[in-house]
Amino acid sequence: MIHYEIHPVNPEAHLFEVKLHLDPIEDSSGQKLYMPNWIPGSYMIRDFAKHIQWIKAKTASAEIPLQRLDKSSWLLPQTDEKVVITYHVYAWDLSVRGAHLDQTHGFFNGTCMFLAVNGREDETCSVDISRPSGEAYVHWRLATGLKPVEGTEEFAFGRYQAADYDELIDCPVEMSDFYLISFEACGVPHYMTLTGQHRVDSERLATDLKNICEHHIQFFGEPAPMDRYIFMTYVLGDGFGGLEHRNSTALHCSRKDLPLEADDKDSVKDDYQTFLDLCSHEYFHTWNVKRIKPAEFLPYDTQNESYTELLWAFEGITSYYDNLALAQTETISPDEYLTRLAKTITSVRRSKGRYIQTVTDSSFDAWTKFYKQDENAPNAVVSYYTKGAEVALCLDLLIRQATQWDKSLKDIMRRLWLEYGSVQKGVENDTIKSLVLEEVPQSAHQDMKSFFDTALYSTDSLPTESLLKQVGLELRILPRVERNDRGSFKKVMPENKSLADLGIEYTKKATGVRVKNVYADGAAGKAGISADDQLIALNGLMISADSFDGQIQQVPVGETVSIMAFRRDELMEFEVVLEPAECDTAYITYAENFDDNKTRFNAWLKIHNPGT
Repeated sequence: MIHYEIHPVNPEAHLFEVKLHLDPIEDSSGQKLYMPNWIPGSYMIRDFAKHIQWIKAKTASAEIPLQRLDKSSWLLPQTDEKVVITYHVYAWDLSVRGAHLDQTHGFFNGTCMFLAVNGREDETCSVDISRPSGEAYVHWRLATGLKPVEGTEEFAFGRYQAADYDELIDCPVEMSDFYLISFEACGVPHYMTLTGQHRVDSERLATDLKNICEHHIQFFGEPAPMDRYIFMTYVLGDGFGGLEHRNSTALHCSRKDLPLEADDKDSVKDDYQTFLDLCSHEYFHTWNVKRIKPAEFLPYDTQNESYTELLWAFEGITSYYDNLALAQTETISPDEYLTRLAKTITSVRRSKGRYIQTVTDSSFDAWTKFYKQDENAPNAVVSYYTKGAEVALCLDLLIRQATQWDKSLKDIMRRLWLEYGSVQKGVENDTIKSLVLEEVPQSAHQDMKSFFDTALYSTDSLPTESLLKQVGLELRILPRVERNDRGSFKKVMPENKSLADLGIEYTKKATGVRVKNVYADGAAGKAGISADDQLIALNGLMISADSFDGQIQQVPVGETVSIMAFRRDELMEFEVVLEPAECDTAYITYAENFDDNKTRFNAWLKIHNPGT
C-alpha cells in the first residue's frame, strides 16, 4: 500500500509537511513521481508543483538524490531500502481549487498535496492526517470524503484510505473548529461544515438541503451513489464558488448568503437563493460529471489538458437543473424561479461572444479562453454554463413537445446515469443526441437533428421564446431598466424606452469610473474608449460614480458628448455619439390570460418532477 502522512507543520507560515512512504524501488530505471498540473472540474493548468518549497528522499541509512524531470515530476533512483519522500507545501490559496492554512483552519485538495507514483495510480492509498501541534488547535476536527480506517472516528484526525489515487485526490480535507450541520437524504447521511465567522438558521438550511438532495437522488433513481456526503463551506465577508467531488463539495459563500433565524420564513432572500443554487449545482454534479463523464476524462490525465466539447452538457445541463430543483421542491416560488431563469437568459444575451463562439467551441477552449478571460472576453467568449443551460431548457421543452409530454430531458439524464455513469462508460460527442433520437418519435427526428446542429455548432439564436409559450410564458428581451438589472419575472412588462447607453461595464472610483469592459459595437467602443480607461468628465462636468448612468441618460440618443478620461497617466478626450441601450435583458411573465397560464406553468413544474 502507498502511504502518506500530512501534518500542518507551521500554520503561521502556511506550510503543510507531507511524507510519502514507498517500498524499495526494484526497477533499475527508477520510479517517477509527479504532481498534478490541474484539478478535475476546473479546466486550467495550475502547476500545483510550484507550491512545493523543498523536497528530499531518504532511506533509513542515507539521503537519496531526486532527479528533476520537468516542472512537476521527479525520478527516484533504484534502492533496496524503503524510502520516505518528504516535502513542504506552501498553502495560501484561498479558493475551492487549492490549499490554504493559517491559525483558523486548514483546507486542501489532493491535487495540491499528494505526489502520484507513476504506474501505480490504481493501487490502494492510505494517509495519516494530524492536527497542528499546540493547545490552540485541540478543538479542531477533520472533514473529508475519504474512508476512515478502523480506529479512526468520524470527523477525527487519524488514518484514512482511498481505493486508488483518483479517489485520493477527489476527496478534499477541511480541518478547523467548524460548525457542523447534519441531515439524512434518502437514508444517506449528509453534512455541512461551516468554517469562518457566521450566523445561520441551521434548521432551515438543513431542511432546504435535505429537500434538494432527495430531489436529485430521486431524479437519477435510488440508491444514491455514495454512502455519505459533505458540503465543506468556508464563510467569508465576500466570497462565492464551488468545486464538485465524488462525495463532497468545496464551497465558498458570503455571510449574507446564509439564512438567519430573523429572516421571513415565507420568502427566500436572493442571496440565500444563490447559495442554494450553488449547493444544488455541485450536488447534481455527483452524477453529472463525477460519474457521467466525457470519454476524454476516463481516466483523468492530470498532467495535460483534456479537451472535450461536452462541457455545455456537464455544466450547462447542471446549471439548468440546479435552480429548477429549487422550484420543484417549493424551496423557492415559481415567480422566483422565473426571475432566475430570466437572469440566465440575460447573461447569454449580453455576451457578444455568442455571435463569435459556439457553445462546443467554448467547451473545447475552456483551458485557454473561459478560464483565462481578459477584458475582451464579453466580445469573444460565450459561457458554456449559461448558454448550455438555455440549450438544456430548449431541449427539455422540445422532448416534451415531441412525446406529448410523456418524456423529458430527465429521461435522457437517467439513461446517461444507468448506461454510462454507473458503469463508467465515457460519453461521446453524439451520445446525447443519439439518446434523444431513441426517445422521440421518428417524425421528430429531423427537427431534433436540426436543433442539435443549431444549438451546438452554430451561433444562431435558440428558439427559447417560442418554446416558453408552450408552458404559458412570455419572454421579452428589452433594454435594462437600470445598471444592475439582470432580468426578472414581471407581472407587468417594462416599457421599451429608447435610453442612451455607452456600451460599457465599469467599476466605481473615487473620481469618476474605471472601464471594465467595452462592447466592440457600442458607442464607447466606436469612439475609441478602452478597458482600464478612467472616465472623469462628461461635457465638461465631473463624472459622479453614483449617478453616471443618470448623467448619460439625460442626453438624448444620437447626440454627441465629450468624455475626458485618463489612459494610464495621459489625459484623452473622446467624442461619443450616444446610441440607444441594447435590447439585452430578459423579462418573463405569464402570457395573456395571466391566471390560467400561471396555473399551466405550475403544472409544468410538477410534470417529470421526481418528487411527485
